[in-house]
Amino acid sequence: MGRVAIVTDSNSGITQRAAEELGVFVLPMPFRIDNKDYYEDINITQEEFYTLIEAGGEVTTSQPSPAEVQALWDRLLEDHDQIVHIPMSSGLSGSCQSAGMLAESYDGKVEVVDNQRISVTLRRSCIDALELAAGGMNAAQIKAELERTGLDTSIYIMLDTLSYLKRGGRITPAAAAIGSLLKIKPVLQIQGEKLDAFAKARTSAQGKKMMIQAIRNDIERRFGGLDVHDVDIDMAYTRHEDMLLEFREEVAEAFPWAGEIHYDPLSLSVGCHIGPGAIAVTVTKRNHFS
Repeated sequence: MGRVAIVTDSNSGITQRAAEELGVFVLPMPFRIDNKDYYEDINITQEEFYTLIEAGGEVTTSQPSPAEVQALWDRLLEDHDQIVHIPMSSGLSGSCQSAGMLAESYDGKVEVVDNQRISVTLRRSCIDALELAAGGMNAAQIKAELERTGLDTSIYIMLDTLSYLKRGGRITPAAAAIGSLLKIKPVLQIQGEKLDAFAKARTSAQGKKMMIQAIRNDIERRFGGLDVHDVDIDMAYTRHEDMLLEFREEVAEAFPWAGEIHYDPLSLSVGCHIGPGAIAVTVTKRNHFS
């Protein structure tokens, strides 16, 4: 079996440096702020991004151009036999569908996976893909396995403010104003392809407890009360790492068997919609492929 390259995009939270360490390849997601083009983790940092949007910068998200995607694939196929391309969920971006159309002209050498994940759960998919490739699976087999297990995960996100959802037209100005007046901390969830409302907390402390309980419920009800070796808990945040680290201690105390809890910043194409100060916790069923 020839070498299989694993490709994802920066919505996985994997930086270019981390990609080199893992052995995967990451397409940076493009966007525009005040009519200037940026590429995540290439010509703008997380801190620079949030400084710009907090100052009122207008953000337009996009996806890698066909030329950019094909250029990476063509380069990789010079010394790999196949590619497994794992973009963010098709329910959250059109990049998955676009990549799938491009792959049709590659005669089976490129398989595009839609396992409906994003952020640290998408990173878990990349790690699984590396393991499957090392075990001898070809690209089509890896795609099938990742899509079979794609929904075995949950993400819960607590927002610090509703203003960015209002700015993006996802809630009305009146709803945002009421939420701000009442100091509501909305908790959102991603289970599958959509970002949905989950709960409304009156305080950050209450929201954190809600997310921890939601993770516990998923382990017990969705994943069958699995033992400690069968799930992974990860976390993500926007801008304020100190807030994440404080919550990480609470999560570690709630799930002492979880070991070292991995965390990454949420991708900028997500951060522009939810704003700084968001924290997320995820649970993913661990796959045993041996």
